[in-house]
Parts: sequence; C-alpha cells; structure tokens
Amino acid sequence: MRPLLLLLSLALSGQALADACTVHSRGEQVEVRICQENRSIPAKLFREGFCQPQLAGQQVEVSFAEHCPQGSFGVCREARVEGTPYRQDIHYYGVASDARYLKPACEGQSGGRWITP
Repeated sequence: MRPLLLLLSLALSGQALADACTVHSRGEQVEVRICQENRSIPAKLFREGFCQPQLAGQQVEVSFAEHCPQGSFGVCREARVEGTPYRQDIHYYGVASDARYLKPACEGQSGGRWITP
C-alpha cells in the first residue's frame, strides 16, 4: 500500500498514528510518571479513556504529545490492554529499580516486550 493511502486509511479508521499522553500522579507517599504511546487504540478512546485515569486520593496531571519524551528507564512495547485487542507502549520514568517488578508484569500480564533504552 502506498504511504499516503496507508496514512489516509489509518486516519479514517480512527487509529492514532503517533499519539502519546504523559500521566503524572502524586499521592501521600507515591509519585508516578508514565507515558502511554498509542499503537492501535482508537484515538478518541485513547485520549478520553486511557489517558484519563481516576486515582482516588491522588493529584493527576495529564499532558499530550506526539511521542513520549526521552529519559525513561524502561519501555513495555506492544503491551496488550487487558480484555481488548488494543496495544500501546508504556514508558516508565522515575525509580529504575522498579524495573524488577515492571518487567515481569510487562512480559507476563501484558504480553509485551521489555526494552531498556
């Protein structure tokens, strides 16, 4: 398929070509920063659902960009969204030692591939 036709067909199908959201949450003793990069989630659902977490007792800030920022300590590529056919890349920032918990979850529960940038 020609590149222009591919772009057009993806746009018409509601698929995001390059869409990411950074979610920064802060609670009493926890601060988390991740970035979700859309692979196959319909754009409206990604922006209005996946990028709008409801975390009780935490302040949540969400920002959107074309791609996730540099500086993550790990990325779960092609993470499957439970109960759906959708996939996303999840970039993790902050405490690199958390990879010992995140890598097995990425590869096991999410069916993704753990990458250390």
